[in-house]
Order: sequence, then C-alpha cells, then structure tokens
Amino acid sequence: MDLDLTGKHALVCGGSVGIGRAAAIELALLGADVTVLARHEAALREVADALPRPGDAQRHGWLVADGNDIAALRQQVAALAAQRPLQILVNNSGGPPGGRAIDADASQYLAAFQQHLLANQSLAQCVVPGMQAAGWGRIINVVSTSVKEPIANLGVSNSIRGAVASWAKTLSRELGGDGITVNNVLPGYTLTRRLQQILDDRVASSGDSADQVSARMLASVPAGRFADAREVAAAIAFLASPAAAYINGVSLAVDGGRMQSI
Repeated sequence: MDLDLTGKHALVCGGSVGIGRAAAIELALLGADVTVLARHEAALREVADALPRPGDAQRHGWLVADGNDIAALRQQVAALAAQRPLQILVNNSGGPPGGRAIDADASQYLAAFQQHLLANQSLAQCVVPGMQAAGWGRIINVVSTSVKEPIANLGVSNSIRGAVASWAKTLSRELGGDGITVNNVLPGYTLTRRLQQILDDRVASSGDSADQVSARMLASVPAGRFADAREVAAAIAFLASPAAAYINGVSLAVDGGRMQSI
C-alpha cells in the first residue's frame, strides 16, 4: 500500500492541539512537510519543532491565523501557497457552543458559518490552483457525525456541519477530474477539548456527575470507550495518501460504531 507523502506539503488547521496536532504528526510520519495553523504562536512553535522528520529533507513550519478573520486568513495562506504550494489541506476548527437550535440567534449561526464553511472555502480557493497545477491534491475536512445523525443540544453545530459536508461533496465532484479528492472525517466521542466542553455542558444541564454523563455516552458506543485523537488522525492520514486516490466525496465516521445509520 502506497502511503508515502514524501515531497508533499500539508497545511493542518487547528494544528496546535487535539485532532489537528495528531493529524500533523501522522502526516509528518508519512514523509510530508507540514505547516500547522492556529491562533496561538507559542503552541504552534512547540508542535512544529516536535514534528517527526523521518526524511532528511522534511521542512515543518507554522502559521498564526484566525478562522474568524477571513480576509487575513486568505492573505496569509495565499502567501504561503505562493511560496510553497500545498498538496494537502486539512480543514479543522473547534465546534460552536452547545444549545438548542431554536434558542440560537442569527449572530451565532453567522459566526459558525464564517468560522467553518467560509473559512474552508477561502482556504480551498488559496490552495486548489497549486493542486490543479500538480494534478494531485487532497482536501480533508474534520466535521462531525452530526452530518448524518444530529446530536442533541448542538443545534448550531448540527446545522453548520451539515452545510460543510454538502459543500465538500459538491467540491469533490467539481475537482475530481483534476486529481484532487475532497473527503470528510466524522469523529465520534474523542478525547479532546471539544469532548470536555460537551461533557461540561451535559453535567450543567442535567445536574448529574461527570462520571454519570460519561457512562451514558459510552453506553451508546459499541467499542465501549472514547477515541484517542491519534485514531482519528490515522483516518485523515490515509485519506491524504496516494493509496486513497479513488476515495472521493465520502464522509468517513471514526466513532467506534456509535452511529446507528449505514
């Protein structure tokens, strides 16, 4: 199986922690040059400096940017792509706050739409020309199982994540002929800050203990445990590899079997 990413340049958003950081490590292990993007410079420097370098020529770097500032994000990533064309883009951003869909106001929907779909679109527009010139590219979006089965009390997230999945499917059909694949990874309950946020929200709304809330969540997971971020990252790295060249437009759940739909 060809998993070699030597000579490929990957941009991993949200690369300072959690799934983004784990994905950056896995891509580097496969030989890619990795640039991690997030808002906090100190954390990014630490991640970039620690990334594996199995290949002598690998160059890793970092880029401070904020998905809430689309104009600045576009300018920074366009400059990076002009200097070092990108063949792999991992779109990954933290989820919106919890709450019922009916209770959210327009500003919450607009903020989430900008942070997720519009930021993804801007990043894609920056990197796709280089991918088209190379005849090779991978766009991988870290989304949520909610695109197939809405999650209770995550109304805004459910709505916006679904929009991102539809955008990705559309893009996969538009770009497939250029040798570019566009796929989504749908993490289940994964040991990240986002999961802690969901646990805290459920503890606050139910009055139950964290252990009780965790036990209820795990009761729905046939694997009987929360995922490690590295397990989600492994799926991202595979979809970025040459071996996945004919996988395009899919939403791959990494959820321990929790979803009940096919």
